[in-house]
Amino acid sequence: MHKNLLFTGGNGFLGLNVIPLLKNKGFNVRSLGFQNCDINIDITKPFPELTEKIDIVFHAAGKAHSVPKTDKEIEAFYNVNYKGTKGLCEALQKSPPEYFIFISTVAVYGLNTGEDIDENYPLTGIDPYAKSKILAENYLIEWAAKNNVKLFILRPSLIAGKNAPGNLGDMIKAIKNGKYLNIAGGLAQKSILWIEDFVDIVELIIKSDRNLGIYNVCDNHQPTFFELSAKIAKLLGKKTPGNVPYFIAKSLALVGDIIGRKFPLNSKRLEKIVKPLTFSNNKIKSELGWIASNTVNKFVV
Repeated sequence: MHKNLLFTGGNGFLGLNVIPLLKNKGFNVRSLGFQNCDINIDITKPFPELTEKIDIVFHAAGKAHSVPKTDKEIEAFYNVNYKGTKGLCEALQKSPPEYFIFISTVAVYGLNTGEDIDENYPLTGIDPYAKSKILAENYLIEWAAKNNVKLFILRPSLIAGKNAPGNLGDMIKAIKNGKYLNIAGGLAQKSILWIEDFVDIVELIIKSDRNLGIYNVCDNHQPTFFELSAKIAKLLGKKTPGNVPYFIAKSLALVGDIIGRKFPLNSKRLEKIVKPLTFSNNKIKSELGWIASNTVNKFVV
């Protein structure tokens, strides 16, 4: 039997990459988003009731990849990530799905550095992105239990795929323009996930007998900034990026602390660049039998 799957955020990075693959696997996919989707809805507005038969909800609609500067921009994170999730669930109330897959984030842990962090780490994220996702997670756990819905919360790290947004997209653009330099050798490791792996995870979820799963999702291999930048440069036909010694970067970061946001580097950002931040995927491998792709090997720009 083909599963009817509702994919929210259908016109976003995940939707554009994942929906075609889900269709190829035989899922009957309906996309939901603010434009160019099967169902055009702004999730920050009141939802119409969704009465059609839906077996799986893949809730990828969300706000990320920006630093809010005003109260209105802060509120937007909560309107999309929390209130939008709540509105979606209320629209599904009369006909809940069997499975609800929520795309959260490792940002809920609130960490800039750390190694092999697992799902038992407390949710200490304090920025609007993290807090809005934490609120959504907590709401979904309660809602799913009340409505007998099998809930799976996925916390991806950096996601790699065609036309990647955010920090990875910025890195690709900078390397393409010859403006990227590694700092202190680019030796800090970061967790990463190949976007197509979401399809394998969906298939494993519907084959499992679990009612609740909360998982970090990332590659087994934790690449360094140097490794990523060298791969991207090779794909773009560019020279491997050069290096800025740490003491020079530190001096520039101190200048950035004084000048403010207009300067490209400050001490907080430098710490993120030179220290590792990696997550454990042992739980999802153990409970669902997932085999993660090697992202660097599959990388495209």
